[in-house]
Amino acid sequence: MIDRLTIERIKEAADIVDVVSEFVSLKRSGSNYKGLCPFHNDRTPSFYVSPTRGTCHCFTCGEGGDSVGFLMKHEQLTYPEALRWLANRYGIEIEEKQLTDEQRKQQTEREGMFIANNWAADYYTDILHNDVDGRAVGMQYFRQRGFRDDIINKFRLGFSPADRYAMPRKAKEKGYNLNFLEQTGLCYKDNKGELVDRFSGRAMFPWISVSGNVVAFGGRVLDQRTKGVNQKYVNSPDSPIYHKDHELYGIYQAKKAIGKEDFVFMVEGYTDVISMHQCGIENVVANSGTALSVHQIHLLHRFTSNIVLLYDGDDAGIHAALRGTDMLLAEGMNVKVLLLPDGDDPDSFARKHTADDFRKYVEEHQTDFIEFKTRVLLQGVTDPIKRSEAINSIVKSVSMITDPIVRATYIKECSSRLGLNEQLLLTTMNNFIRAYREEKRKEEERNNRALQRGEQAQAATPTTQSPISQNDSYDDVPPPEAFLPPEAFSQPQPSNPPSGENIPSPSGSLSTGEGGGRGLGAGLSVQDLLIQFVIKYGEQIILENVETTDGKTVSLNVAQWAQIDLANDNLTFTNPLHTQILEEAVAHSGEEGFKTERYFRLHADYEISQLAIKLTEEPVQLTKTYQMKFEPERLKGQLEHLLLDVRFEFVENRLTYIRQEMGLCSGDAEKYMKLIAEMQQLQKLRMKIAKMLGRA
Repeated sequence: MIDRLTIERIKEAADIVDVVSEFVSLKRSGSNYKGLCPFHNDRTPSFYVSPTRGTCHCFTCGEGGDSVGFLMKHEQLTYPEALRWLANRYGIEIEEKQLTDEQRKQQTEREGMFIANNWAADYYTDILHNDVDGRAVGMQYFRQRGFRDDIINKFRLGFSPADRYAMPRKAKEKGYNLNFLEQTGLCYKDNKGELVDRFSGRAMFPWISVSGNVVAFGGRVLDQRTKGVNQKYVNSPDSPIYHKDHELYGIYQAKKAIGKEDFVFMVEGYTDVISMHQCGIENVVANSGTALSVHQIHLLHRFTSNIVLLYDGDDAGIHAALRGTDMLLAEGMNVKVLLLPDGDDPDSFARKHTADDFRKYVEEHQTDFIEFKTRVLLQGVTDPIKRSEAINSIVKSVSMITDPIVRATYIKECSSRLGLNEQLLLTTMNNFIRAYREEKRKEEERNNRALQRGEQAQAATPTTQSPISQNDSYDDVPPPEAFLPPEAFSQPQPSNPPSGENIPSPSGSLSTGEGGGRGLGAGLSVQDLLIQFVIKYGEQIILENVETTDGKTVSLNVAQWAQIDLANDNLTFTNPLHTQILEEAVAHSGEEGFKTERYFRLHADYEISQLAIKLTEEPVQLTKTYQMKFEPERLKGQLEHLLLDVRFEFVENRLTYIRQEMGLCSGDAEKYMKLIAEMQQLQKLRMKIAKMLGRA
C-alpha cells in the first residue's frame, strides 16, 4: 500500500503535458495543449490538456482525468501500477510504511512467484528457439499451425523439454527459490520428493495478466502422444497469484484493441486467440474451457460493454454460447452470438480469411441472443412442454437485462417471433423480475443482519435545526424513510428533473440531465450536484454561532451542514462514494488549512480522486477578474435548495418504484391498496417540497 502523502507527492510532481506527450502528439492552443484523442478514432484534435489544472479531457468521447487516470486508461494499468510508473519517472521513492510484517511477507511471496513465472516463460521460450528438441518438436508444431515469428514472440510461446527434471534443475542453478516453483504449480514433487516439471514435453502458452505479469501456463501434448489422450492440455492449478475464474487468456495483448473497438470477441481456446491476432483482429480473449465467471465479466467491463460470443457451430460450440448468457446480461453487457460454419472454429476460420473478410462475416452473421436462443431451443420442437420450457428460458434471459427500454424492446420482438401475446410474455418476465428482486432483497437482508451483528454502537450524531424547518414544515407528513426501502434505490436513477424542468445548479448553469452539455451541472443527478457542491465549497463556513443541545456555540461549514440536514431525515446517498466524500469532508473540517477540493482531487482512492476531478473540471478557465465570489449567505441558499432537490428526487424515485410495483401485483388486492395509500402520502409530501422549491 502506498501512503497518502506519497500519493500526493506523486500527483503534484506529475506534469500532465509531459505524461500525455509520451503517448499523444500535442500542440499548444492558448494556455492549453490539444491533440488527437487516443481513446477513439479522432480525426480532428478534440483532446485538450490543461497544465494549470493538471487534467486532460476529450470533448468528443468524454474520456480524461489526471495523469494517473490517463495512464490507467491508456496503458490499462491498475491504480498502484500507474502511481509507481509516475514515481519512477519523477524519481519519487515509495515507502509503504503501513504494511505489517505479515503483509510484507505475503507481498514478498507474491513478487517471488511472479518472478518465478516470468523466468519460466523466458526459459521455455529459450528452449523453443535454441534447443534441438525445442526447434524440432515445439517450433514445428507452431509452424504447422501457421504462426509467424512475431506472433510467437507476442504471446511468449515456448516449449518444455521432455526431461521432467530439466527446468527445476536450471532454476536451482540460477538461484531461484524452488518453493515458488511448487507454489505456482510449475512443478510438483514425485515419489522421491524431487521437483518435476508439470509441463514436460509440451508446447507452452503463458497466461499474462492485464498488468503484464505471467500468472499461469497452459501446456499442450504434441506428436504421437495426442492420439487417444483425453486431456491434450494441462493448465496451472490455482495459486496465490492465479485463479482460473479471474483471468482471461489474451487480455494483456487485447486490452488496447478492445478499448479502441469498444467490443470484444470471446472464443474458447488459445489457438483461436492467436490465429485471430495473426489475421489482424486483436480484440479477442478466451476463457479456455472454463465456465464464464462474474470476475471475468467485470474484467472485460473495464474495457467495453459489448461482447460477441464466437464459437464453432457444433453442439459444443452451441452449448458454450448458451452458457453464461444470462450472467453477461445481468452484468449489463450487450451480447451478440456468432456461430461459424460447420467444420470451422475461430482458429481455422481466421487462417482462411483476411481481417476485412472476417469482420464482414461477423457483421453479416452475428445475431442478438434472443434470435440465437429462439433458433437453437425452438427449431423443430413440437412438444408443448419442451416448447414452453424453451420460451421461459428466453423470457428469463430478457428479464436479466438491466435497461427497461431494451427489455421492453426485446419482449416486443419475442412476441413477434414466437407468435405469442405480448402481455403474456410481459407478465412472465415480470414474474422473473419479481422473483429476482425478492431473492436480492433477502440476500441484502442477510448481509445487513450480519453487518449489524458485527458493528459496534456508533456515537449519536449532533443535531441542529434543519434548514427545511426554517422555511416551512411538513411534520404532519411521515418522513421519507418511512416509505423508502434501500432496495428501491439500488440501481442508478434517472437524472432528468421532473416534468422536464431545468433546475439551477450551484454555479447558476442549468442541469438538463442529459450528457454532452456544457457547464458545471451538465449530465449530473441531484445527488451528484450536492456532492459536487461539497467538494468545491465544503470547508466554507456558512453559519456561525449555532447553539448545540449542550449549550455550546459552533460554526458550521457546508459539509457539516449537509451531513446534519441529511441525518435529520435519515437520508443517504445512492452512491457509496458520495457518502464517503461527505464523511471525510466533515472528519477533516477541523484541520488547519484543509481545502476540500484539493483534498479530494489528490485522494489516495482512485475512484474518489477521479470523481472529484470530473465534478470540479471547468471547460472554460476564467481569469480572477471574472471569477464569482461566493458569500456565506449565497452558499447557504444554494445548499438549502440542493438539499430540497435531493428530497424531491428521493420522493420522485419512490413514486416511480411504486408505480412499477403496482403493475406487477395486479392480482394482489391487499398489496395494491397499500401501495395506493403510500402513493397518496408521498404525493402530499411531494407537493409540500415542490412548494418550498417554488415549483407548485
